[in-house]
Amino acid sequence: MLIHLIARSEAREPEDQLLDALERVEGAYSLVVTIGRTLYAIVDARGFRPLWLGKLGSGHVVTSETCALDLIGATPVREIGPGEFLRISGGDVDRLPPLPQKPHKRCIFELVYFSRPDSTIFGRSVDRVRRALGRELAREHPAPGTDCVFSVPDSSNAMALGFAEESGLKLEHALIRNHYVGRTFINPTQAGRNAKVKIKFNPVREVLAGKKVVVVDDSLVRGTTSRGLVQMIRQAGAAEVHFRLASAPITGPCYYGIDTPTKGELIAATHSLEEIRRHLGVDSLGYLSLAGMRRAAGGNPAEFCDACFSGDYPTPVPDEIGGRQAVPLQPTLTV
Repeated sequence: MLIHLIARSEAREPEDQLLDALERVEGAYSLVVTIGRTLYAIVDARGFRPLWLGKLGSGHVVTSETCALDLIGATPVREIGPGEFLRISGGDVDRLPPLPQKPHKRCIFELVYFSRPDSTIFGRSVDRVRRALGRELAREHPAPGTDCVFSVPDSSNAMALGFAEESGLKLEHALIRNHYVGRTFINPTQAGRNAKVKIKFNPVREVLAGKKVVVVDDSLVRGTTSRGLVQMIRQAGAAEVHFRLASAPITGPCYYGIDTPTKGELIAATHSLEEIRRHLGVDSLGYLSLAGMRRAAGGNPAEFCDACFSGDYPTPVPDEIGGRQAVPLQPTLTV
């Protein structure tokens, strides 16, 4: 779409053609554009998604996360801010006039799930934020009388660690993940998601047999993966299963670059907390509150986009793709 808009621009210079195109779009983008031997890097004015500038030898690198810089031995220079427009040519990095200012809306789910824990984004260590999410979760939804806590690997590893630190529970590795299976919630078919769940994880029976366990996961989208996991954990001999989620109920789709399900497919948008607990087959269920998420992220809460949790979308959402109605969040009390 952007290429078509650039092609239709009547401006003569590439920078002006890019600006003409971006003036006609609304939403999230972190762009890397090459024209000849010149590289442009642009972040939308709200800064939904991360983008970093690095240096490798005499050249420069632009990437969405700092872990990519580590991988190739590049040195992080700085995070590219909302609305920034950079031109990189030869060894020079020039700041072009920025996009018109808008309130910053960093995607909070980047810190919860999308970004890697060994990255720094939005001025924060992803690992440290996830540990803080786990500690907040343990304070809001403790599980007294349980024997151990473990994560649904890998995105919730740091959250389970934070939960264990705060609660004093023993941290175990009770689920082993097959790393050659992709993300199940993005798989387009239910049959495909079910098949992937069966081969994505395997329980460690010696850890689970006869134990009252706390399972920490980062989020719950459709509930497909989690329901299958709980069945595996019980079949491995767990006496009780207490499920804890280090984010608030997801009640709306993301319109900012992530292929999340429609509202009708989101379990928290269509079911009560007790209905979800019964569907998962767990002894208790606890979601971290939106306030707890914001505390863990730190800084100014208004800096973040949390529309998939709160229904407060920072841009107008066209009626034909879902409207702006939001389902009120259910109270996050342990059942």
